[in-house]
This record gives sequence, C-alpha cells and structure tokens, in this order.
Amino acid sequence: MSTNSAPEPVATADATRFVTEKVAEEVGTVSPPAGSSPASKHSSTAGGGDAPQTAANKGGVPDGNCSPGGVPEKGDGTDDQPFVTDREKVSGYETNLYLYSEEMEDRPRISTLINSLANYSNTIPAATDPDAKPQPSARMGTLIGVYLPCIQNIFGVILFIRLTWVVGTAGAFMGFLIVLCCCCVTMLTAISMSAIATNGVVPAGGSYFMISRSLGPEFGGAVGMLFYTGTTLAAAMYIVGAVEIVLTYMAPSLSIFGDFTKDASIMYNNFRVYGTGLLMVMGLIVFVGVKFVNKFATVALACVLLSIVAVYVGIFVNFNGNDNLFMCVLGKRLLKDISLDDCHKNSSGPLYQVFCGNSSANASLCDPYFEANNISKVRGIKGLSSGVFLDNIQDGFLELGQFIAQSKDPDEIEPLDRPVYNQVFADITTSFTILIGIFFPSVTGIMAGSNRSGDLADAQKSIPVGTICAILTTSTVYLSAVLLFAGTVDNLLLRDKFGQSIGGKLVVANVAWPNQWVILIGSFLSTLGAGLQSLTGAPRLLQAIAKDGIIPFLAPFAVSSRRGEPTRALILTILICQCGILLGNVDYLAPLLSMFFLMCYGFVNLACALQTLLRTPNWRPRFKYYHWLAKMLEVPPRYELGLLDSKSRVLTGTLHVCVAEKEWGDGIRGLALSAARYSLLRLEEGPPHTKNWRPQILILAKLTSDLVPKYRKLFAFAAQLKAGKGLTVCVSVIRGDYTRGVGEAMAAKQSLRRTMDEERVKGFVDVLVAYNVTDGLSHLIQTTGLGGMKPNTVILGWPYGWRQSEDEKTWQVFLQTVRNVAAARMALLVPKGINFFPDSSEKVVGNIDIWWIVHDGGLLMLLPFLLKQHRTWKNCRMRIFTVAQMEDNSIQMKKDLKMFLYHLRIEAEVEVVEMTDSDISAYTYERTLMMEQRNQMLRELRLNKKESLGVVHTLVDFNDVPSEEKLPLVQAILDHHHNADVKTATKVRFQEPGQEGKEGGIQDADESNEEETKEHAEENTIISKDGDGGANSIHSESQQQDENKVSTDPNSKDTPNKTVSDKSKKIPAITPDEGNVRRMHTAVKLNEVIVNKSHDAQLVILNLPGPPRDSKIERESNYMEFLEVLTEGLERVLMVRGGGREVITIYS
Repeated sequence: MSTNSAPEPVATADATRFVTEKVAEEVGTVSPPAGSSPASKHSSTAGGGDAPQTAANKGGVPDGNCSPGGVPEKGDGTDDQPFVTDREKVSGYETNLYLYSEEMEDRPRISTLINSLANYSNTIPAATDPDAKPQPSARMGTLIGVYLPCIQNIFGVILFIRLTWVVGTAGAFMGFLIVLCCCCVTMLTAISMSAIATNGVVPAGGSYFMISRSLGPEFGGAVGMLFYTGTTLAAAMYIVGAVEIVLTYMAPSLSIFGDFTKDASIMYNNFRVYGTGLLMVMGLIVFVGVKFVNKFATVALACVLLSIVAVYVGIFVNFNGNDNLFMCVLGKRLLKDISLDDCHKNSSGPLYQVFCGNSSANASLCDPYFEANNISKVRGIKGLSSGVFLDNIQDGFLELGQFIAQSKDPDEIEPLDRPVYNQVFADITTSFTILIGIFFPSVTGIMAGSNRSGDLADAQKSIPVGTICAILTTSTVYLSAVLLFAGTVDNLLLRDKFGQSIGGKLVVANVAWPNQWVILIGSFLSTLGAGLQSLTGAPRLLQAIAKDGIIPFLAPFAVSSRRGEPTRALILTILICQCGILLGNVDYLAPLLSMFFLMCYGFVNLACALQTLLRTPNWRPRFKYYHWLAKMLEVPPRYELGLLDSKSRVLTGTLHVCVAEKEWGDGIRGLALSAARYSLLRLEEGPPHTKNWRPQILILAKLTSDLVPKYRKLFAFAAQLKAGKGLTVCVSVIRGDYTRGVGEAMAAKQSLRRTMDEERVKGFVDVLVAYNVTDGLSHLIQTTGLGGMKPNTVILGWPYGWRQSEDEKTWQVFLQTVRNVAAARMALLVPKGINFFPDSSEKVVGNIDIWWIVHDGGLLMLLPFLLKQHRTWKNCRMRIFTVAQMEDNSIQMKKDLKMFLYHLRIEAEVEVVEMTDSDISAYTYERTLMMEQRNQMLRELRLNKKESLGVVHTLVDFNDVPSEEKLPLVQAILDHHHNADVKTATKVRFQEPGQEGKEGGIQDADESNEEETKEHAEENTIISKDGDGGANSIHSESQQQDENKVSTDPNSKDTPNKTVSDKSKKIPAITPDEGNVRRMHTAVKLNEVIVNKSHDAQLVILNLPGPPRDSKIERESNYMEFLEVLTEGLERVLMVRGGGREVITIYS
C-alpha cells in the first residue's frame, strides 16, 4: 500500500453532495483517438495507469484518457485481445472493481469520494459576518468560547437589584421554587439546544443560524424574531437597571423632578430621561466601535465575578450579623425616611408630627395605628446564626398599596382609606407567576456560547458542555443565594425593594464585603456591558433574518454600511429599545422580556420534541440526553406566565379524552381533508431537502395461487425500516384481463391489507391487473403516489429460481424492474435470503456490516441507522468496510472515513480492506467459462426446445451436487478448488415457503428445494492460484488437461465419460470474454473478502451493481450470475442501489 503520499486535509464541506463533474474529471471519460487499432487502443487504456499515483492525483483513475475500466467504452474486450496484461500495468480498480466500472462516473468509488471531500460545495451556506474580514482559524475552547460568555450573560441586573426582594416576597420555600423552576426551564432548553448543536456541523453565525437551519424557515423565522425582540428588550432592561443603580443608590441628588422617595412617578420619569440619554450614548458606541464593546465584555465579566464573590464573602463575614443597618418599625409595619435617632413616639419627634400633625395639643388627630402600636428598632443584617431563616420561610405576597408588615393580618397590611404617611407599601401586586416573570430574565443568556459557533474549534463538543456547565454554575449560585439571603437578612428589609427603610441603600451591597461600593460599581459596569452586548448582537441578528428573506418587509434591513455595520438594523433596534425604556420600570420590562424568551425557548424545545417523535432520519444528535426532557418544557412556561386559563384547559382536555370516537359526518373530517390537501400541495412545491429525505417505501409483493403474499418477511423488514413512520405502499401485479379479474384483484388487495395489519405496517395497498407483468410493474413504479407523497424507495425480492427455470423471463422481469426503478430515480433495496430475516418481535444481537464500494448518495449509511431505530436491530453494532487498492493510502482513508462518520453523527467501526492482488485466478477463469458454457447451452435450447427438454436438468449448475465422474471438467476443477480449502462452514441456501405460487407478478422466489439439502460448502473461498502466468497460459493449460482427460482413457467404457466426450464434441471451445472475466473477478474477490470479514454478521449491506445497459439475454444471465457469486456464503444480504440523489448530510 502507498503510505508515503501526503495526507489530504479533512474537509469541512458537505461531503455528501454529488459533484458529478468532479468525479467525471477524476475517472476520465475521453475516448482514445479515432483510427487506433484495437490492440493499441487497449494498450493505451489499460496501460495508462502503470505509474504510481502521487499526492496530486491520488485517488483518481490513472489516466484521463482512459475509460474507468481501462478498456473500450462498451466494457467488453474482443477475442484477439489478451484477457489480462501485466499486473504492474493495470490499476487494481480496473480489475478488482470492474463489476462497478460502467457507473463509476455517476457513482464514484470511495477513494475518489474521500480524496475529493475538500472540493465538495456546502449544502447549507455558512453565515457571513457583516464585518467581512478574514478571520483566524477557530481555536477557542469550551472555557473561553462558551462557558465564560454564558456566565457573563446569565448573571444580570436582576441578581443585584431584585433577588433579595423576590426572596422576601415569596419566602424562602417559594423563592427557592421560583429560581429552581426558571433554572429547570433554561436547563431543558439547553439540553434541546445541545441536541440541535450536535446534529451536524454547526454553521458559523450564532444561535439563529444553528436553530433556523435545523428547524426550517417557519420555526427558524419565528424563533429568530422572538430572539431578536427579547434581546432588544433585554438591552432596555439593562439600561433602566443601570440608571436605577445610579439614581437610587449611588447619586440620588441627580434626580431631575424632585424627591423620588415621595412619589414613585418621579423616580420612573427620571429613569425614562436618563435611560434615553444612556441609550443614545451606548448606540453611538456600538455604531462607532464594535471592538470596544468586545473588549469591555472582559471587564464586565470580571466585575460580575468579583461582585458575586464579595457577596458570598460578606454573608459569611456577617455570620453573626452587624450593627450597621437598623430599621425603624411601627408595630409590625416598616417605616421609611426616618433616622434612627428620631425613631420614637415623643411628641417633639418627627414621627409624631407625621402621624399626628403639627398640633401636639389635640392627640385625637393622630393615626389610630400609630397610637395603638409602639416604635422599635430592628436589626437588618441578623446573620446566619440568628435563625431568621425560619421567619423568612412563608411568603408575603401583597396587592398594590398594601403595607409591608411582619404578618398578613388585614389590620396590619390594609390602608383602610387612611394616609400612608411614611410607611413602606407595595408598589405592584405580587404573586408566584409575576415573580417568575420578573426573575426569569436573570437566567436567560444561555445562547451566548452558541453565538460564537464560528470561533469554536469543536462546536459540537463545546456548546453542550460549556452551556450546561454554565447553567449548573449559575443555578447553584442563584439557589444558594436564595437560602443564604433568607438566613441572613430580616424579612422586612428583604421586602423593601428600594431600601427606603435604610436610607435608600442597596440591600445586597450592604451584605457584601468589604463595603457597598464594590457591588454598586461592579453591578453598574456589568449591567452596562450586558446592555452593550445586546445592542451589538440584536442588529446583526435582525440583519441575518432579513438576508434570509423569511419576512419580506424586513428586506431593507439586510443592507450593510460601507464599514460593514448593520446601520439600518441598529436604528430600528434603538427605536424598539427606546419603547422599552419609556416603560421606565424593570418590573414591567422583565415579564415582557420573559414572555419573548419563553416563547423562543418553547419553539426550540417543541421542534426538538417533534423531530424526536417523528424520527426524522436526519435527526441524529450526538448528544443523547434530550428525548424525554425536551417534551416536558411546554408545561412550565404556560403555568408560569398564566398565558392560558388552567381550569378551562384541564376541563377541555378531560372532555376531549373522555369522549368516545363516533362517526357522525362532522366537520372535523372535512378539516382533516383540507389539511391533507394543504399538506400535499406544500409537498408538491419541490423535492425534499437532503435533511428531510426519508425512505417512502414501495413494496413489490409476489402473490401465491391463493392470493396471499409469498414473503411476509418483506413486510416485517419494511416495518423495521420505517419504524411506523412515513409512507409505505404495497402493490402487486396479477396477470390477466381487468374486466375478468376485478374480483380476484379485490381479494388480493384485502389479503395484502390483512398482511400489513398483521405485520403492523402502516400504509396503503394496491393491486394492478395487466397482461404483462413487467409492464404492470413499470406502471406501478411510475404512477404510485399522489403529488409529493410518492414512494422513493422500492423493495424488490430476489428471483431465487432463475437458474432452474427454462424461461429467461424469470430474471428479465427482475432486471427490467431494476432498470425501471433506476429510470424513475428511485432507490432500490433487494433483500436476499428474506426468509432468514428476523421478525419484528425478535431481537438480534451482533453486527450490521456495510460494504461501501461506491458512493451513490449515502443510502448505505442511512439504512442501518434507520434499522437500529427499531427494537429488532437496536442492539446491533455498525461496521463499515471499504476497499482500498494498491494506489490508495489506506491509513489516510481510514482516518478520513472516521472523520466523515463523526460529522454524520453515525457511530460505527471503520475498516479499510486492502485488495492489493489484481491477478485473475484460474478459479475465476474457469467459473466464467462455466457461465458462458451455460449461456451457449441455453441458446441451443432456445433453438430446439423440444429436443432439449431432457437436457435442461443436466446443465452445469453450482447448486447441483452430482457425482464427480458425471461432472464436466470445469466443475471438477471448481470442486477441487473448494475442497482444497481447510475452513468449511454451512452455506446458506434460500428456499421459498411453498412451491405452489406461480401466479405472482414478481419473480423473486426459488422454485426448487435442492438448495436446502446442500448444507456444506466453503466459507472463505480464498484464491490461492495466483501464479505468474497470464490468462492465456491458464486457459491453454486447462484446455490441454481437458483434451488429455478425454483422450487418454480409451479403455474406459463408463457412461459419464461418454457423456463428457459427447458434450465436448457438441460444445465448441469457448474463450471467455475479457469483460466477463473481470466482472467475475470482482465478484469472486469481493465475495472472498466479505465472507471472511462478515461471515458472522446479522446483516450484510452492499452496493448493488448496475444492470447491463443492453438487454441481451447472455448479458442479463451473466449479471445474475455475478450477483450470485458476489453474495455466496452470506445468510442475510441487502443489496442497495441509490436513486441518484443525496440522502444524508453532515449538516443539521
């Protein structure tokens, strides 16, 4: 083997797309010059590949001036040409794979495919960055590329300004449940997204490209717009949150409209004004320099991590609490805007003046609650050792205007139409679902890692691991923070949203160590960074959606500026963001933001669940932990946001389940018909994409004289291949006149339907009555189906009894059907040994071996994957074998094949079988001679059929076992060759269930029981006669032996010798055709290798060679013989021929 050639790089393009021109260029189709003699013509073609292949032309057929087989274009040599040249002058492919040579241009050999991977164009174009600059090679790993960006985007402003309030309002238990529910939603979405990310090569362009290319334009466009809107509103929320941190906790004196502690509307107006100004500044930064945004992201991440560490350290530093924060409490109500020195009921104090007015003489004017309760100072930070956790377990949900108190007693929380004075009250109505809506944005940002898919060295590995680890980290921080806050801070202070009871201080900041400014500055910078990231990503996402043309009115936003910036999309994003800022309140923006993200995540999970349930063939995620978790996601979001009335939903669902099915001619049936019509019209729009291709099966069933299917296992095999999904149509042909056979056709149709029901095959049946079986099958292949719901794969039985039949129609029906299927561009499956295939109720364990000889669309890769979806084949392992010749680099082929299977998401063992010996053995030559002698006998039988009726059964046949003295010489040589092999095993013989079925239209059965009685034959027919002599010497030697055997035994008077002598005189000497010898050599050599490697396999799948292009009886009979030789010694064989289109892709 050639191992010193330079290995070619593994291609990242879609290797499963046919490039016929490239293959034709490599194999060469130019004919020799006109006028050249046959000898010189053959010499130039066959000898064109004597030079060793170099790295530049490795994998191609040696010379561009020769046909793929190195012989004249017709494929058959002439008698005056040597049937084999020097083995150093002939490429291994020209001899060892000559059986497939006629279609090498359209169906390249695997070495050509592997070496041409880099030249194949992508099925799905990768996303282009608007900044159109050459990017360095992707080298980012999981930590830098996915984990840290997700951490930065998940930790947001809600953590610092709302988490303590959520814990205090919902209580420790309900608060923990809220955070857990939100984290579970994002975790389930990350699992679904991981399945999508590992379902093929992840294109550059971020989450939108990954999701839209996987889910299609409908789902992709919806998810893209929801994702864009959510990202834009997230920028508005970050801006309002940053303004709130500055105005409320850092510089309250910057208020424009006065003291906002007295009136909440003043505070929100300040947020709107300052938020608009900050939006303009941030928009200008994004427009001018994107590099600054990317560099600032590192600073923002450092601020977030530092702030979280400061909070945790502060909680444990204040384990026993501190005396820095005290609250003034009237009875059980929390007071604001009062210093600790004035926290008393003295008539000279400010509290007395607030609750009783300026007149100290008339005490009756005082507020009744003020008179009935005392004033107390309560410690705000009590510490974990105080046991305050028990006080924070219960929830404290309030309605708008109710007072914040230590109990839910109406006397404590209800205003009772009295002035609020300086008591702290609820500014919004709170509930479990509202708090979920407010908190949920703090767990979004899980798609930040997938946005960098183009920069990742291995996106399929980094995105699942990095995203899930980031969610686990942030979920741990959030859940632990809920418990730690509940165990450290007093309940009243937790529920004080803006810290008004402690002088307008941020609660989290006062818990942190060493002081509050670490949190204030860190949270402000991190919020600014998150806002800049949102303003940077949203316009590019909108531009990507506009470029896809999914939504027509977005077309103007696909334009980029001269600098490559999406300026128009940025302007629209700023306008939408400004609308969010005008709301002025994080508590209003957060639920709106949650709704968009929940719908976005819902679509992702729904699509993942649908593809799992529909078992789409292209749905092969390498990430396996998605199938049942993704289906649960639709429940939590609907419950959390209250989008549906739960009571009516449950009642409607219960009634729908309980009502029995009745046929009343209702309008719902019309709705189903209308939906079916709509779907059929949609399917008619064009052929399915490679990602959506699945086998839609047409079973050509043969019927017995009782009009029952002769091979039930065909139905079982179809059921296993389909796993209950897709279209299956079973048809059969009855010979005769339709007007007379309509009743018989109806009975056959009912029989087929009954068999399909028993084998649990969901589909349709049809029976055609025709005078000619071949024409009837052709009509069924052409016309079966409706619109886009047409079969694309035909299952055709093998004609087992073709050797024993006098009538050549036994194989002509089969071959003509193969040609018709190929003309219809449909895939063809020919199971041989169908009676040995397992039932659907059985479970087999072992190997499914795929012998990938030529590439015809990837159907050989897809079929075993589909079979493994059924429980019968689920426990089998896949092994893929391919053939390498002397000029191939087998080590590089194996490496490239493993990478190709990795991108296809198919788990299989790979083995490259080296076929370095291209010498044609005597066994191959003699077997070809026997085949041509049989053809000559058949020609004589056709000339004089009456005279040859008694001779039919004496024809040379491999399945007959006559005594050695009755055999012709070539049969004796064959048996001697078999007996020389030490290793023997039981050879499988195919037999029909019954012998009475002569009425069926498809000749796919063996009419003889002789093969069942012959049990022992060789397992590995390894050819040992590879002598240096050419074929002519072998032929003359065997011919001379034949003459000596006949002539040197004059004293023998046995009848067998006389018979042989008579036949020798009757049959003239035959020189085997060179093309037939080479084809037989391919069949013999491949059979040796396949039997040697796959003798214990549960199923062998291999390429079906194309039928002969001409319809001569001899060529057709030879073709059938080649297939018999190719599959000898194999129990279950599935021969596959693609339909001329790609059916598998490396993309999702």
